[in-house]
Amino acid sequence: MTSTIKVNKIEKVSGSTIEIGGACTAVNLASGATQSGFGRTGTVDWCTTAKTSPFTATSGDGFFINTTSGPVTVTLPSSPSSGDIVAFSDYASTFSCNALTLCRNSQKVNGDTNNPILNTNGLAFTLVYVDATRGWKQINDATENISGAPAYVTATGGNSTITCGDTKTHIFTSDGNFVVSAAGKASGSNTVDYFVIAGGGGAGGEMGGGGGAGGFRLSNSLSVPAPTISPLAAPAGLAVPAQTYPISVGAGGAGGDPAPSGGAKGSDSTFSSITSTGGGFGKASSAPTTGGPGGSGGGGGGGPSGGPGGTGNDPSQSPAQGTNGGNAAGGGSSEAGGGGGGASTAGGNASPGASGGNGGPGSFIADAVIGPTAPSFGTPGPVGSTRFFAGGGGGGGAANVPTAGTAGTGGGAGGRTPGNPGDPQSGTANTGGGGGGQKNGSQAGGAGGSGIVMIRYKFQN
Repeated sequence: MTSTIKVNKIEKVSGSTIEIGGACTAVNLASGATQSGFGRTGTVDWCTTAKTSPFTATSGDGFFINTTSGPVTVTLPSSPSSGDIVAFSDYASTFSCNALTLCRNSQKVNGDTNNPILNTNGLAFTLVYVDATRGWKQINDATENISGAPAYVTATGGNSTITCGDTKTHIFTSDGNFVVSAAGKASGSNTVDYFVIAGGGGAGGEMGGGGGAGGFRLSNSLSVPAPTISPLAAPAGLAVPAQTYPISVGAGGAGGDPAPSGGAKGSDSTFSSITSTGGGFGKASSAPTTGGPGGSGGGGGGGPSGGPGGTGNDPSQSPAQGTNGGNAAGGGSSEAGGGGGGASTAGGNASPGASGGNGGPGSFIADAVIGPTAPSFGTPGPVGSTRFFAGGGGGGGAANVPTAGTAGTGGGAGGRTPGNPGDPQSGTANTGGGGGGQKNGSQAGGAGGSGIVMIRYKFQN
């Protein structure tokens, strides 16, 4: 049997406390009733319809945020009182791609006056308003400290973006912008690794030297699994304050025309303070016959005297961005061109009456730098799970030289011989490989391959 008391107001007779119920007694609100003035118990009422657009949070509620289609900004409650509480959860685990931004609405968050940006997949957190000094205080364990600026680099841009584990790689195969919206912190990430390859050099025409590979510049501050990264890698990454970074991807240099003319130098690739120099041009039989300087030097032009290869790592960088081109053979009226230098090995010298110089092999990165789901770039190398870039072009043959130089591993092109009437050999696109030198005939030298820029950083734990 139950009893019902109907009153409009209960007031104390004396003292400061009104007691309802006794020990081990539950006091329940009827279905549909609401309460006010009691404060909250440290929990929220969850709104199960996920939010996909900007809104203002209300105290006492939790919200699922779906950023699949784009970033979402949430404004925290205005004029909060001590004990007010809100909670948020990453609905589709997409915060790393499209972040959640909290607009403070004039209040502090964990004592900080910046608008937090949340970019960790699967993040869920609760905020309780404490006081004006600390503002909204994070009370639950979380994967990331949400105070102030985000702990990790946050950026957009590139022709494609690859996520692999906790790292993200932006790949530029053409000019564009790398836009950093958050610089990160030392506790998360505040630097990026770079992979900047310039355009390869064009090869010479008649008895032409191979084009030099585009400059190869690389850092590896983030460790990657074996096999190890290229020995040419700089050990430190690059700090990236929040701003827009124009990216230039160098074009390959044109091959020398069918007359005895040299090719063209490849174009530079740039990112922030990092510049990789275009590959040096391969020379032809007309004087002077010296190969051109560049990231890697072009091969010397053949003919009666034979010229030396061009200088690599020009201008000088440490670690070196490339090597010298190979020398052409001399001593006869018809001799082959030298091979273009590659990122790791100098171009080969031509052998008198025997062969053009081989293109120097490039250098490599581990597949893990990009990730297993990345588009295929570079040339598979002799070391497993690696990709080679920036190989030099082979030197062209001549009337009495039946063998042309071979392509350097990493996108370089092989040279041509008199008995091979095919099209000019060009370096592979987006490798920085040098073009292949031509025979003494009616065809132009091969063009250099275009460059590529990749930027990699840690974006979450």
